[in-house]
Amino acid sequence: MRLPPAILASAEEVLREILRFAAPADTTLSRYFKDHPRLGGRERGAIAECIYAVLRNKAFFTDFSEAGGGATMRRLALLGMSDAVGIDALGGLTQDEREWLDRVTQIDRKLLHKSMRTNMPKWLFDKLVAQYGEEETLVLADALNTPAPLDLRVNALKANRDEVVAELAAAPIVATPTPYSALGLRVLKKPALQNLPLFKSGAIEVQDEGSQVLAQILGAKRGEMVVDFCAGAGGKTLALGAQMRNTGRLYAFDVSEKRLAKLKPRLARSGLSNVHPVAIAHEKDAKIKRLAGKIDRVLVDAPCSGMGTLRRNPDVKWRQQPEAIAELQEKQAAILDGAARLVKGGGRLVYATCSLLDEENDMVAAKFIESHPDFVLIPMHQVLAEQKIELEMGDYLKLLPHKHQTDGFFAAVFERKPMPKKAKEEEAAED
Repeated sequence: MRLPPAILASAEEVLREILRFAAPADTTLSRYFKDHPRLGGRERGAIAECIYAVLRNKAFFTDFSEAGGGATMRRLALLGMSDAVGIDALGGLTQDEREWLDRVTQIDRKLLHKSMRTNMPKWLFDKLVAQYGEEETLVLADALNTPAPLDLRVNALKANRDEVVAELAAAPIVATPTPYSALGLRVLKKPALQNLPLFKSGAIEVQDEGSQVLAQILGAKRGEMVVDFCAGAGGKTLALGAQMRNTGRLYAFDVSEKRLAKLKPRLARSGLSNVHPVAIAHEKDAKIKRLAGKIDRVLVDAPCSGMGTLRRNPDVKWRQQPEAIAELQEKQAAILDGAARLVKGGGRLVYATCSLLDEENDMVAAKFIESHPDFVLIPMHQVLAEQKIELEMGDYLKLLPHKHQTDGFFAAVFERKPMPKKAKEEEAAED
């Protein structure tokens, strides 16, 4: 069944707006669909896949869409649509357009220049080559330019993984256990989950396996005081609350009330009552100071460039600018410093990002240890062994799409040395 020609026009219209990069692609798409309620589910899916195909393949598609006759934006939309649904599903094409699409889709991209094959801005490609070498960067880029699978986390308070697999199979949805997270499931296709009883009851949540691993390495236990310092919409918060078996006290801090508002319906489904969302103004907010030296475990999933999420958010590589990385590094250090004040003697602090860049990862962790002699780095291989996670790592967690089939994640684990009584009194007086 072919898509009507009007769908291509809609894709072209929204693509023109998205390529201005004034806002995240998913935000622009959501607004467009809200403004065009007559579009059906199949049409929306085709348009969305078209947009993301263009964003993943922008360098390659742009080069070929600018060659030959016809409007460049229509040719970009044609390439995106053919990648998303196939040429045969497109209605209203001219003979010239069909022949042109056939020629372009038959090109062996491995023969192209590496800058076009990787579909990355030069500054990002150069940074990754400096870290990983050219050969591995090409493999990494191929993985980043592939759509991510759908990962689920089973809420252990409401179900176990085998029960969920069986119930999904009856839907019918095929889900396989993830290799690193004991509660993770991977769904290769992307079915609508919102109407499933499993989803409505809070038995499952959508969460990348890498994100699940981050929550796990914090090692939150029953009855502890725990803080998710940059909670956002609360995916890791929910995972931590379940790890704590709904006991103790779990604070979800974030500077955005809008992001925290997205946590509320998820929290209601989860069955958790130990979570306390708190909007803060900054990392030195008085609400944080009151908890100084009292928290067992603190997770800092810091704001970052997001370069590890390009499978899901391919527009990030085109919207992000290299000069912003230095600003982010400064912000990350300040947030980590603020969060460290919360940790009590013997407590654990985890610094994490969804970035691939050393400037936001290793360098921030190393600087923190240098400037905080009261903390020690716990090697990641030791932490993973504690949590029975079968991953080979050195001092840090470094998850990569082409190696681990997760988003790109970094994490470092620090432990605060036991605090002498005098130091505790001085910190309390300072705060």
